[in-house]
This record gives sequence, structure tokens and C-alpha cells, in this order.
Amino acid sequence: MDHALPDVDHALSDAARIRRALIRLSRRLRRERGDGSLSANQLVVLGHLHRHGRATPGEIAAAERQRPQSLTRVFAELETEGLIGRAPDPSDRRQSVLSLTEAGRRALEADMAQRDAWLAEALRTLGETERGVLLLAAPVLERLGDLE
Repeated sequence: MDHALPDVDHALSDAARIRRALIRLSRRLRRERGDGSLSANQLVVLGHLHRHGRATPGEIAAAERQRPQSLTRVFAELETEGLIGRAPDPSDRRQSVLSLTEAGRRALEADMAQRDAWLAEALRTLGETERGVLLLAAPVLERLGDLE
């Protein structure tokens, strides 16, 4: 009898349960964003620049697993709104390099603050042990999110 099969089934069941919980929480956090908030793709771009610094449009699209064409309008909107800056790439003048402006950083922080406020209030409904479990899980979930 193959003993690996129950482990695989158990791992898949655990994975499905965690995925469902994360999706529900993610949807709820999206609903907590105010009217006039940044779009999902705008958040993707600003978040990438905030985490990784300057990047070409192609680098952002590749890192976020999107086609560059699908983000072209987003880059233009963010630039028009003054949330990102665009400069020629010093190593390849045919390319441009995008960077987060101070206004972009503030817009990203304001968007995150709205969701953080809801989550902080929601966490108050949990017991101390439950909050502790979530705090322990946070770095583990971050590591999973960073896996290639």
C-alpha cells in the first residue's frame, strides 16, 4: 500500500482550505477600499515600484505575470496623475524606467491604510490566541508569496 497518497490528499486538502480562506479575506479587503481608490492594476504597479524600486515597464509586467500591453494604459494613467515618473533608461535609450513619486507613495499608503483600518477593527473581534496565531502565520504567508 502506498503511504504517500494520504499525505498528498491531506496536503491538497490543507492547500484548498488555506486558499479559500485567503481568497475570502482578499475579497473582503478589496471591498474595504473607498470610492475613487486606485484600480487593482494601479496598485500592482505602485506596489511593485514601492517594493523593488525603479523598473522598466517590461520588468514590471514580467514580475507581475502580465502582458506589457495590458499595463500600458495603467502606466500612462499613473504618470498623468503624477504617481509615477518616467525617465529614459541610461543603459538603453529605447527603454524607459519608471519610479514611484512621493505622490504615488502617499496614494499607495492611503489605500493600504483604509484596508489596515478595517483589518485592525476586525482583529479586535478575535481572541488573543487567534490574533497570535495570525501574527505567527503572517511571515510564513509572506514567504509562500515570495516563492518562485
